[in-house]
Amino acid sequence: MNSLNSPNGEELAQLIAPEDLIVAEDGRRRYAGDKWFASNLPDAVVLPQDAQTVSRVLAYAHRRNIPVTARGAGYGYVGGCVPVQGGIVLSTERMNRILAIDKQDYVAVVEPGVITADLQSAADRQGLYYPPDPASRNDCSLGGNIATNAGGPRCLKYGVTRDYVLGLTVVLADGTVGRLGGRTHKNKTGFDLHRLFVGSEGLLGVIVEATLKLLPKPPFRACLSVGFGAMEPAVKAVRQILDLGFLPSALELADEFTLNAAAERTGSYLFAGCRSHLIVELDGQETSVRTEIATLETALSRLNPVFVRPGCGEEPCEAIWRVRREFSFALRDTGLTKLNQDIVVPRGRLEALFAFAAGLQRKYRIQLACFGHAGDGNIHVNLMVDRQDPEQRARCRQAVDELFRQVLQWGGSITGEHGIGLARLPWWESAAPPEVRRMHRSIKQALDRRSILNPGKFV
Repeated sequence: MNSLNSPNGEELAQLIAPEDLIVAEDGRRRYAGDKWFASNLPDAVVLPQDAQTVSRVLAYAHRRNIPVTARGAGYGYVGGCVPVQGGIVLSTERMNRILAIDKQDYVAVVEPGVITADLQSAADRQGLYYPPDPASRNDCSLGGNIATNAGGPRCLKYGVTRDYVLGLTVVLADGTVGRLGGRTHKNKTGFDLHRLFVGSEGLLGVIVEATLKLLPKPPFRACLSVGFGAMEPAVKAVRQILDLGFLPSALELADEFTLNAAAERTGSYLFAGCRSHLIVELDGQETSVRTEIATLETALSRLNPVFVRPGCGEEPCEAIWRVRREFSFALRDTGLTKLNQDIVVPRGRLEALFAFAAGLQRKYRIQLACFGHAGDGNIHVNLMVDRQDPEQRARCRQAVDELFRQVLQWGGSITGEHGIGLARLPWWESAAPPEVRRMHRSIKQALDRRSILNPGKFV
């Protein structure tokens, strides 16, 4: 790869409005990283407000061989938007308009800086539904969701972000603007190029507009909150729900340590006597949902749970989810650092995964907290670490090595939602065979021949 250069502030100032350029060190510091622990100060920060500005900046960077790291709201958890080699950070936060919500076509057209929850609220007001729901949906942006193929609890029934991307406008490394896909819900004209940029982590181009699929909003929802005295019956419950022919909109599982932390944070006695907890949500027409949730309540009661609590309707369901949304905050309240490994295993390996995690905890003397999207095998295995303790950090690295090796042996994935970034970079070669890595490099070379986009990452 060619050595990369630093931008010239005076030259940049000729390309963009003064208010859209940050060169002062204190301003640049805010763009040095995300929620991961790594950071690096960029040489300049550009905050474009339109695609033409993005194109001009990238064309300039391409000519001068300057690294460019695109970022959204900065709510990633793997260091994906850390400007490892300095250069320009290109933040899309000011490109935050919802350009259209079309109830006839069931699409939304958005700029990349739109906050996910804002699109969901705007769609909801028109009786429409945008299902992808990452935990940070009140803060994360749609451009970032697309760049990482973000997921969330509703993935089981509705799929992840890529399943809603119908079209993209992207700016390539040399400033070329390309419109890919469209606003039809079916399209087989050539390669599925717009999907190539979903999950690409800013390595192939900068997304400046997205056309997203919307659905009719389900008119009713109902939940079951189920506590168990052990993990085994909870995993059995997951299998039984699917075996009975139900496809919940969400199926979430949490372990004992997570529940104890949540009880401490909320002051709730809900989880007293529980060593695992399951949330099941169904949606659809009210009559059928009420019937189905009652059937599930009866079926799960046969597994001798500590409790089964139904919630029918919007507010009762939200009351159940409010506790679930406290899990990450509750783990941080313990005073330990939460190192989130968003691994995925085949559904049939769920019980083995929780047993394996318990073994890692004993072997390496590190507390683990496991919770997440049991319905699709995406469990967040959180290593709870005192980062001031060098010995504990070393044991943590060994535990993650062993966890990833086992997950890959099971045919699983080392990341289901957050991406590779910097946090998973040491395991990229283990997770991707040589021929797969060669394909990645070929695509990267074709679209970014000078490798100026997000350098220092997995390609």
